[in-house]
Amino acid sequence: MKQGIHPEAYRFVVFKDMSNQTSFLGKSSANTKETIVWEDGKEYPVIKVEISNTSHPFYTGKNMLVDTAGRIDKFNKRYAKAK
Repeated sequence: MKQGIHPEAYRFVVFKDMSNQTSFLGKSSANTKETIVWEDGKEYPVIKVEISNTSHPFYTGKNMLVDTAGRIDKFNKRYAKAK
């Protein structure tokens, strides 16, 4: 590993999933100006994320509904063999 390229100022931050409002405590070196009081009564910086393991379909097992029937019909019509 190269020396001096990794941040050394890791601190505890709260990651807040904006899609379902869940939060979890972790470490990061990212800068943020917002803070929140966590469950232990201490104040931590907040990093807002759009998706996390609590809202991602891979981790939740819930599939997103996608209208594939219309797309398949359109594909078949466009690339159908000439009869």
